Amino acid sequence: MSVNLLDTANWLPLDGLAPGFDANKAPHSPDLAGRTITINASNGSVITHTFTEDRVIWAYDAAEGDPHGDERGDDSYEAFQVEEDLYFVQFHTQVRPLDAVSLVLDLKSGRSLTVVTIIDEEDSQGTRVKQLFDASTIVEVPTNGTAPSPSRALIGRRVLWVYSPEHAYEHIYLSPEWYTWQCLAGPEKGLADTDENTVYEIRPGIFVFAWREKVIPCASVTIADHRNVRSIRSHGALFGLDESGEVPTHFTFGAFGHLISTTVHPEEFDPAR
Repeated sequence: MSVNLLDTANWLPLDGLAPGFDANKAPHSPDLAGRTITINASNGSVITHTFTEDRVIWAYDAAEGDPHGDERGDDSYEAFQVEEDLYFVQFHTQVRPLDAVSLVLDLKSGRSLTVVTIIDEEDSQGTRVKQLFDASTIVEVPTNGTAPSPSRALIGRRVLWVYSPEHAYEHIYLSPEWYTWQCLAGPEKGLADTDENTVYEIRPGIFVFAWREKVIPCASVTIADHRNVRSIRSHGALFGLDESGEVPTHFTFGAFGHLISTTVHPEEFDPAR
């Protein structure tokens, strides 16, 4: 008997997706080991990160009025080199098990983007898993160039993403707030939906793309180099709840992408305007 894919109760939980999904993940970069990276957040808070080969010891010193408060932690992390002097760092905080942190560290421009993904209460408005974005600066590197900023550059593109020999999806970037995904191969084959997204440009042609799903309680942060549209490379992490709805699940992955097509709207109907 076939499964009714239109019944979202049959959709795969986040932990059911994980096995094999990370086959195309890039290797962990040890380049940050022995370094301290201090981030000046836009609200004045200061977050210090000291890296070993596989641990990040961090200290959050909250500015006046920051509801986060002072906090300290020591967590395992993964770092991926996106380009020269550009790194994507992922860790799941143990002192705040409902939070996961994504750091984009540009050691050439002295700029960073922090994305905190937060599992909210079940009856919260909007998606269950939320995301906070903060473009900030790195104390140890002189600041230059352009700060990471929201971007509409992906709107109209349709991209094929291959995560493993068994997992493939396509993304259609619709507007500043929405994208559509469809599973072309893997355990979710035949599933599709339209979900919230946020896009930041980090360097020319390199984008952070983050999404928040409304059916499965999860969200993702990815960074992708779109400069060669025939050979796009991405790195990412998914964070949310397991099948029980109780246990936070966090894992990293990677994908190879290929631009399938680009939609060009008449100017008066262009969603990128």
